[in-house]
Amino acid sequence: MPTLPDDWPLREHSRVLTVGGLRWHVQCLGRGPAVLLVHGTGAATHTWRGLAPLLARHYTVVAPDLPAHGGTARPDDDRMTLPGMAGGLRALLGALGVEPALAVGHSAGAAILARMCFDGAIAPRGLVSLNGALLELPGLPRAVFSPLARLLAASPLPRLFAWRARDRSAVERLVASTGSQLDAAGVDLYARLVRDPAHVEGVLTMMARWDLAALEAELPGMAVPLLLVVGLQDGTVPPSEGRRVRDRVPGAQLVELPGLGHLAHEERPATVAQLLHEFARRVGVPDAR
Repeated sequence: MPTLPDDWPLREHSRVLTVGGLRWHVQCLGRGPAVLLVHGTGAATHTWRGLAPLLARHYTVVAPDLPAHGGTARPDDDRMTLPGMAGGLRALLGALGVEPALAVGHSAGAAILARMCFDGAIAPRGLVSLNGALLELPGLPRAVFSPLARLLAASPLPRLFAWRARDRSAVERLVASTGSQLDAAGVDLYARLVRDPAHVEGVLTMMARWDLAALEAELPGMAVPLLLVVGLQDGTVPPSEGRRVRDRVPGAQLVELPGLGHLAHEERPATVAQLLHEFARRVGVPDAR
């Protein structure tokens, strides 16, 4: 989906710019200190459709589509790694002249922001992980998972998956597997993404090249105040992962949300917005009001 449709959520706040040879789609809205929102694997800026306008009452919200997601083009495969994504996002922020006061990442987006903090690419007053994927995958060994994902990305599977996603019930099951309950409009937005073979291929390529081992080893040295927000019905990242990260990062705060899943910020944007606003105040991010 290199060109987003006119009815894409918050389309009026969209910008398209080329940085480092890569065409980026980013949404900017609000005023005040910058809050950077980074979505997770397989999503796009639509995931912030409820949360971003609430935050924009107090802050300048900057929400990019990651490479090979939404309206951002796909780069070379070596830039689809964790360091590659972090480096690309750093270049984008430089082009925008944005220095985030608060960094908020969902799922894999939290890992990208953590990597940027450790690399000195950003220096926010606080980092928020929304159902963050900050630890190595449990279960299936990475030695098996990565080659498998690479094989799938290079196979006809992306096109087959996109074709299968024409069946709305298949997309509904995919969303339900996250432990979250979205309305019909929310399901439709994910359907638009997964019906695009290029999007599916990009997701598989990102998964194939993802490696959290180095980041996991560095977590105890996290100097940026960290807030972990965990939906207790998360079917994608086990809620226990949030507790493990809390135990590894000195001073990390954990908030658990009963009844919500991996897409908790889409299910209850007002609840998450309030948590972020309270955290921003605690770490000294000023309010635009």
